Amino acid sequence: MTEILLRLSTRPQPYPAEVRARLEPDAKEIIGRYPQPRSALLPLLHLVQSEEGHVSSSGIGFCAELLGLTAAEVTAVATFYSMYRRTPTGDYHVGVCTNTLCAVLGGDAIFAALRSHLGIGHGDTTADGAVTLEHIECNAACDYAPVVMVNWEFFDNQTPESARALVDALRAGHKVTPTRGAPLCTFRETARVLAGFPDTRPGVLDGEPGTPTLAGLEIARDQGLRAPEVADSAEDGMP
Repeated sequence: MTEILLRLSTRPQPYPAEVRARLEPDAKEIIGRYPQPRSALLPLLHLVQSEEGHVSSSGIGFCAELLGLTAAEVTAVATFYSMYRRTPTGDYHVGVCTNTLCAVLGGDAIFAALRSHLGIGHGDTTADGAVTLEHIECNAACDYAPVVMVNWEFFDNQTPESARALVDALRAGHKVTPTRGAPLCTFRETARVLAGFPDTRPGVLDGEPGTPTLAGLEIARDQGLRAPEVADSAEDGMP
């Protein structure tokens, strides 16, 4: 952590003129969405992450200048949230959920298998720059556990074997299709979407729940169960 803070707190080298010319209109569009410019910091960090694949000292200086903040203030945010990468990231960020349900159903075994197979640890990137591996927190897909996410797209019901095949296909440049949702894009393209720009991939708005998600609801219906009525707050005297 000390190494990261030192790297991010060094005096940044400004972006080259061509990079700044490309980023500045997008940055100003983002800032214009907010009544207070500093409120745009989170999406701006995603924007600079889409440029380099991580939040560099150059990106921090860029954000600080446009928002009237100090580099220290921007660095504090960039190092607080895990969604901002502080070191160069591969084309494919492979996140293995190791929260409780995924872990007991095989998430820990999947992460261990990938770590051994790829020869890298948590947060590291393969030498070819293709895959960055992390164990991550819950992705709200417990009904499909164990889950692996690639650039935040779901790969459900994984095993060590299927996960190894997945990363091998990514590194080989083969087309890989998520279990649901939109087709894969690169980590940098994902960062641009998270900055608030349109995601035009087919299927991005497909959000119909699957059978595992609805299983509890179907059981409740079969048994005639229903949620209790909630009294109107005005009727029961509550303010």
